[in-house]
Amino acid sequence: MSEQYEPFPDAPVKSLENRHGARVSYTVLGDGPRTVLLANGLGARLYTWEPLVRALLPEYRFITWDYRGLFDSTAPEHRRRLSVVDHAEDAVAILDAEGVDRAVFCGWSMGVQVSLEAATLHPSRVAGLVLLNGTYGHVFSTGFQPVFRVPFMATLEHAAIEFVMDHPLVARAIEKVAPATVHPVAALFWLATDADVPHMRTLLRRYTREIFGERTFPHFLQLFQELDAHSVLHHLRHITQPALVISGLWDVLTPPYQSEIIARRLPDAKHLRLPRASHFALMEQPSKVVPAIEEFLRTRAAW
Repeated sequence: MSEQYEPFPDAPVKSLENRHGARVSYTVLGDGPRTVLLANGLGARLYTWEPLVRALLPEYRFITWDYRGLFDSTAPEHRRRLSVVDHAEDAVAILDAEGVDRAVFCGWSMGVQVSLEAATLHPSRVAGLVLLNGTYGHVFSTGFQPVFRVPFMATLEHAAIEFVMDHPLVARAIEKVAPATVHPVAALFWLATDADVPHMRTLLRRYTREIFGERTFPHFLQLFQELDAHSVLHHLRHITQPALVISGLWDVLTPPYQSEIIARRLPDAKHLRLPRASHFALMEQPSKVVPAIEEFLRTRAAW
């Protein structure tokens, strides 16, 4: 499988200009009567949703988009307009452009925070929530801390990101080294999960190639900081839409205890716990994740 792997090469690409002057690029697949909005992980794109889209495309319409500043979407003039709230507003603007009154928000990683934020800001537009491998906010306080939290970790991570942003040569060095991490990470998938290792290696190669681009990488780093600045913990008990929360036992980036908190605080949530999955549950365990989502869309979503 080539590093240029693209499972949906003919997917039509559209765009709109948001109220902050940024162009937001998005893709619409299928023409089913019900819409699922796919909120990507940070740095991910349509290819990471392949198992779900291929299984359900005849019945649903899928929409996904590139976050501001990433890939085919441009950054706003004011860097403050890269917040999670802004991405949630872009999601609703896309629904407006496509004439969609109500959709299920299916978020992975960063997309969990975007989806939860959209549910708080525009509850009438959200028919349900599918939340994969994510958190309610403040990612630096829990990320890479699977067992116990280190009190000063968030400060260190902000300092490290800002150092890289202020030193372009360091950023370029990281860009060169990143591809070498693909094989070790794929080996970890093989040890801890049921993932198709060759396929995961291909996905990781594409991910690292796209993220560490000279235009994308600075915005990627800032978006990471925005994820830490954001939280909807205090709003979870007011989000009444039905929800399916999915977590992987070996998820180090967003540890599963974060999903436990989300599922416990949401009034109408069910939690699918996967003992043989990490941060990439859909790609690692499609035989379990896809049927669970399909059942949710068919029986619980408030269309």
